[in-house]
Amino acid sequence: MVAYDELGSLVPIKRTLQVIDYQNQANKESEEPSTKRVRPLGRVTSLANLISPVKNGAVRRFGQTIQASFRGDGKSPGVPQKPCSKAAAPTPPKRRNSMLWSETLDVHQKGTFSTKEIKRQEAIFELYRGEQDLIEDLQLARKAYHDPMLKLSIMSEEELTHIFGNLDAYIPLHEDFLAQLTKATAPDGTVGRIGQIVVDWLPRLNAYKNYCSNQLAAKALLDQKKQDPRVQDFLQRCLESPFSRKLDLWSFLDIPRSRLVKYPLLLKEILRHTAAEHPDAASLEEAITIMQGVLSDINMKKGESECQYYIDKLEYLDDKQRDPLIEQCKSLLCHGELRNKSGTKLHVFLFTELLVLTRPVTRNERQCFQVYRQPIPVHDLLLDDLQDGDVRMGGSFRGAFSNSDKAKNIFRVRSQDPSQAQSHTLQVNDVFHKQQWLNCLRSAISVHRPLGEPSAPSPPASDARSKRRPSSISAIVHMEEADENYMHGFHQVGAFNPVYY
Repeated sequence: MVAYDELGSLVPIKRTLQVIDYQNQANKESEEPSTKRVRPLGRVTSLANLISPVKNGAVRRFGQTIQASFRGDGKSPGVPQKPCSKAAAPTPPKRRNSMLWSETLDVHQKGTFSTKEIKRQEAIFELYRGEQDLIEDLQLARKAYHDPMLKLSIMSEEELTHIFGNLDAYIPLHEDFLAQLTKATAPDGTVGRIGQIVVDWLPRLNAYKNYCSNQLAAKALLDQKKQDPRVQDFLQRCLESPFSRKLDLWSFLDIPRSRLVKYPLLLKEILRHTAAEHPDAASLEEAITIMQGVLSDINMKKGESECQYYIDKLEYLDDKQRDPLIEQCKSLLCHGELRNKSGTKLHVFLFTELLVLTRPVTRNERQCFQVYRQPIPVHDLLLDDLQDGDVRMGGSFRGAFSNSDKAKNIFRVRSQDPSQAQSHTLQVNDVFHKQQWLNCLRSAISVHRPLGEPSAPSPPASDARSKRRPSSISAIVHMEEADENYMHGFHQVGAFNPVYY
């Protein structure tokens, strides 16, 4: 479904690496707990001891700070706490070393390399440093988040396993790659041949299929658990600690996906600065092809998982609404929030076989989607692109239309099956997302409708002839745009787009 972020999807999963603005944090009214002169209670082990040994001193100090919140608020018996008159400024976040490869050389060494070779080594060094950072982040996610929350009973082991997955299993995978790159590095810091190393290693990244497929459900559970004050307090204290680099927990859990989509770009950059006659040239091209295949397989698996996730959340008011075609749906093409003619908010799902209109509802703190009217099979679906002002809409749409309630950004979907007699006029927020919906609907219809069969209106010839197999890619990509896409009411699934991460 779209192109290559390489794994992207306009799907609503917040995959943005949120970086909290330091100055805004300094202006907060709330007080950050002090890390100075805090004595641990005699009977309690500090959180620093709950966290496995780690080089990062900030993580150890963090344990001493947070223990008071979870073990009696840090008050010693008989000693009243003094009120604090003003909030302490947050600790500056830890910064990573961003040194370039060329900055590790002295002036004499730089003169021995051509400009092209320096750029090639810079690209290889970026790949190497990225592996180091990834390993550090995976270890941090376990030692600073998973293990303390388990030992302090902030979450159950089952919940943590659902959210974190088998994250530890991927550390040796990247450590092995890092060791191979280190072994290939010459005494002068250069790497001669890297292509075959990458070709042999990249297929092992298929191990991420299950992890990425579980991300949508993991994110939903994490968001639900954040409603627990103890969970929210723990995560906030982590966020305000230097080791987090002002990244929230989900940002750390999403880093593997972010890394996956970067590999093709990193390899292309190395290839760009590799001479055509270099022994690495052919193997780097092979590696790029392999990596694109790996991403495609992961995306397919993730798309199927996301499709099933939303199918399981559908709630039927009548068994007659349960169309048997729903069992054949293996991919969710797009979904999002729209309004119908009466102004009712609907969450619309376009599966490969069905268009399903729903009302979002909450059942026992669990979000569900109550099916509205009868799902429309895509092979019976007709699409009308309505012009602004063609229809008067009810309800209240601020800024959505003018001229006596004449609506903008509207289209109509209807069934050509006489027994259904369904027609829905739908409105989106802006012309851009209207066009995305139209394109997605036309593409889905073109797969099912023979070329000779009339439709209303007929899509452009190029669209009608382009029968594309819906690539079920969910949120491996485009997580960084999920919030914005959600607000605009359109989440396209399964698209590879240029990397934003």
